[in-house]
Amino acid sequence: MEHAEWKRGLLIAVSRPKEQAKGICRLTHAGMAAGAEDIGWLDKTKLDSRADGLPAEMQALLEKSIASGTASLVNTAYGSLEEWKSRLEREIPRKKRVHLLALGDVGSTVLTALKLLGGDCISTLGIYDVNETVCQRWECEMNQSAYPWEYDALPPVEILREENLFACDMFVFCASKGIPPVGSGVQDVRMAQYEANKGIISHFAKKAVESHFQGLFAVVSDPVDPLCRAALWAADGALLPEQIQGYGLGVMNARAAYYAKKDVRFASFLTEGRAYGPHGADLVIANSIAQYDDALSRALTQLAVEANLRTRELGFKPYIAPAISSAAISLLLTLRGEWHYSSNFLGGIYMGCKNRSTPFGLETEILPLPEPLFARIRQAAENLEAIQ
Repeated sequence: MEHAEWKRGLLIAVSRPKEQAKGICRLTHAGMAAGAEDIGWLDKTKLDSRADGLPAEMQALLEKSIASGTASLVNTAYGSLEEWKSRLEREIPRKKRVHLLALGDVGSTVLTALKLLGGDCISTLGIYDVNETVCQRWECEMNQSAYPWEYDALPPVEILREENLFACDMFVFCASKGIPPVGSGVQDVRMAQYEANKGIISHFAKKAVESHFQGLFAVVSDPVDPLCRAALWAADGALLPEQIQGYGLGVMNARAAYYAKKDVRFASFLTEGRAYGPHGADLVIANSIAQYDDALSRALTQLAVEANLRTRELGFKPYIAPAISSAAISLLLTLRGEWHYSSNFLGGIYMGCKNRSTPFGLETEILPLPEPLFARIRQAAENLEAIQ
């Protein structure tokens, strides 16, 4: 197995098809170096089985590398070991420049939360909307929001031109059209937006390629997970799969927590629960990993999935919690390298799970998953794969 050292760690090389594998990730289990990248990477039991099939010498090298905490698995389909080493050594820790596309209900709420909460990790917030007056309004409002005598404590907001959208470290896609109005009776509001939003995101993914974008393309608009894959396809191999992340699972986790606080049956979720899968009908909520109860988990899942409909029944569009929990909070946790929920490329689809960004690549949480829970995750993955 090829490997190389760089100034902060060790690179372990594999060669996998671009259509099915990331460019780089943090190596946290020897089984990740065996076989294909797929949803089995979420399950420690399945990775243990794969690792058992590796030669003893290779297992020893991998385990030593993992124990150091500084090992990365790199895919040579995207570049040689030396090219990966050069990429990693160019990265400098610093505050990030974040650009937002579209300032509708969701985008403006995300902007407000990032402004108030992101002073530690955001240098500048750039905004762009097709309506120039909207940009002028938000530039004015946000830059008049400040602590007294600490006028630089919050990141400044700047109006962008479209050609400068990708001169940043994180691009946040909040554009959307075709949202069914309140009272329309549409049950799966997210998928109703797919065709319209697929065209928009494809346009901007191509713009990212033209701009030689090297940052993170963060997808907030619905349906998050299929739109991530649409952006990847539109980029036609010019963006790494891990450069695109979807921000929809955070609010589903928060909604499950909301109902778990209201009903003692679900209380275990607050300390032992997890969320997997897409922001939508195929969501998977687990009441607990160690004490998994399939019936309870499915009941809590249903409450989380339908929470947006409860808000619509009140006569309001349910955008505030998603903009804060899925987007702003999760984006900030991403920038800080902390654990959060988002969708990442895994074996050809974008799958939501607990993860974090590290200097050694993306790290996804690996747990010993009960088989009934893994079966639900597998079904969600198959349904995501079927969306064209």
